[in-house]
Amino acid sequence: MSLDSFADRVALVTGGSRGIGRGIALELARSGAAVVFSYRTSPEGAEQTRKEIEQSGGQATALECDVADLEAVQGLVASVQERHGRLDIVVNNAGITRDQLIARMKPEDFDDVIATNLRGTWNLCRTALRPMLRARWGRLINLSSVIASMGNPGQSNYAASKGGIEALTRSLAQEVGSRGITVNAVAPGFIETEMTRGLSDEVRAGLLDRIALGRLGSVEEVARTVRFLASEDAAYISGQVIHVNGGMA
Repeated sequence: MSLDSFADRVALVTGGSRGIGRGIALELARSGAAVVFSYRTSPEGAEQTRKEIEQSGGQATALECDVADLEAVQGLVASVQERHGRLDIVVNNAGITRDQLIARMKPEDFDDVIATNLRGTWNLCRTALRPMLRARWGRLINLSSVIASMGNPGQSNYAASKGGIEALTRSLAQEVGSRGITVNAVAPGFIETEMTRGLSDEVRAGLLDRIALGRLGSVEEVARTVRFLASEDAAYISGQVIHVNGGMA
């Protein structure tokens, strides 16, 4: 796929101030898209992402947004349309964790994770569909996780939110496919990010034993999968969960 294949496309990426979200924003910008990305708690990280994109010759705008707030999401999409007049690609990447064994987990920790991860994805899908339906073209790409398939102790809230995202993806794909809109999910495994770099040597060794390829994945490998799903090359792929986990599950 040529790097200018998204030259006329506008992409919105949530949670783009760091990690996988930053990698996706950079990848789409390198491929020619005008990128708007949201952040919630890290204006410094957002500014770094914006600078990296612009230094590589891309277009980027950073906007603050809490995706759990429907009105805020509606304002975010309105801002994208005011700036660019269209919205073609949406990547629901924003997510949080509140890990704890279920017997000790506070109800608000469950609610917060569901609100941001699952409800936030629903909020943006619902809002972004309006311009996509008018254009009769669109790409909705939702970030799930290997945890949705295999589970993980202490992450019942996170696993439930990601499993819900996968079910949402399959259902929504059936609703909007006739209008030229595809809906897919990407489920990363354990990826080299700030979070995984903090793992102890013992935990890391245990993870590597479970991964067929014997290494953690890279942000770029996830971002390239998202780029593929956003492209015309993936025009006949919808309602799918694409696993990027090195053979872990």
